[in-house]
Amino acid sequence: MSNFDLLIVGAGHAGAQAAITLRQMKFEGSIGMIGDEPEVPYQRPPLSKEYLAGDKEFERILIRPASFWQERDVDMLLGKRVVAVDAAGHEVTLCDGAKVRYGKLIWAAGGTPRLLTCAGAEANGVYAVRRRSDVDAMMAALPSVENVVIIGGGYIGLEAAAVMSKLGKRVTLLEALDRVLARVAGPELSAFYEAEHRAHGVDLRTGARMDSIEVSDGRATGVRMADGSVVPADMVIVGIGIIAEVEPLIAAGAAGSNGLDVDGYCRTSLPDVYAVGDCAAHENKFAEGRRIRLESVQNANDQAKLAVQHILGETVAEYEAIPWFWSNQYDLKLQTVGLSTGHDQTVLRGDPETRSFSVVYFRDDRVIALDCVNAVNDYVQGRALVIAGARLIWGDAR
Repeated sequence: MSNFDLLIVGAGHAGAQAAITLRQMKFEGSIGMIGDEPEVPYQRPPLSKEYLAGDKEFERILIRPASFWQERDVDMLLGKRVVAVDAAGHEVTLCDGAKVRYGKLIWAAGGTPRLLTCAGAEANGVYAVRRRSDVDAMMAALPSVENVVIIGGGYIGLEAAAVMSKLGKRVTLLEALDRVLARVAGPELSAFYEAEHRAHGVDLRTGARMDSIEVSDGRATGVRMADGSVVPADMVIVGIGIIAEVEPLIAAGAAGSNGLDVDGYCRTSLPDVYAVGDCAAHENKFAEGRRIRLESVQNANDQAKLAVQHILGETVAEYEAIPWFWSNQYDLKLQTVGLSTGHDQTVLRGDPETRSFSVVYFRDDRVIALDCVNAVNDYVQGRALVIAGARLIWGDAR
């Protein structure tokens, strides 16, 4: 039986940062990292952008080269998955039946793509964008693909649409809600990106309700809509969110519903078990104290560092990092800071026609978030306003 002083479950951004921070802080104990993919940790955001487009080789998106982990005595247990946790016994069980003991456990397993449940969902030619293997399979199929249907108008769907348009494919994007980015941005930004994608030839449809995937000889050939029409498809890309990978810990008694509930130091309700990254639900002051999960590299890295500091006995403030995100589509760089959920007013700074502008979000006259398109200076200045909870004095012009 393997035994580690500190065991990390998950070989993504959060898991990698935890291991890196441990060695940077001179932790001399044994470290094990369990990952369910065969690769050492790599960056996930480029999967739907530069890697899918063929602009970056896989080696260029590795978080660290394979030799890095060997040199720092981080034991990699790759291609393995945790199926059970014995919190009292400080032990996890792997998919092959092997057991691994730990002193402290950092759960950084992230999430798995939310899949379609309709008829035809498991046909060949239907893809998610979460792992290298997903994108490699898509890239291998691309030479014989003309029509691409993308389901979901969030960041992943829009980024994939931009890449497929660039590659010369006929792209249809289906969003069930009345606008893209509806869960994360205001109508001004949604309208801008809808117009941008249509200008690049994407058949972008909002309020689009699908029924099933049309299948012939085991392969997807189209998407049947609720009205009976069929959108031709040689490839279907599904980008409708992720489900937090937390089942073994929930089964072991950890508190949580949408992810694992953690305190300000990333501790779960189980002894000696921490959770960080996409799967950790924490109370966030920028969300008015609500418990949320943040699916971002920034959050993964920040929480991993804090958890390690707490494990090593460092004096550290409770987690309250400001959320920020980014998305690259065509020649547009979107930078978001804060959470716009619950805003009651917006101000448009600049002109979308110039392709450089920002949307500022307010609640009770306080700046709570900004979406900045090709506007780095606005992002930098706006970040300070969100952190300070700056109040706008409107005066008579309001």
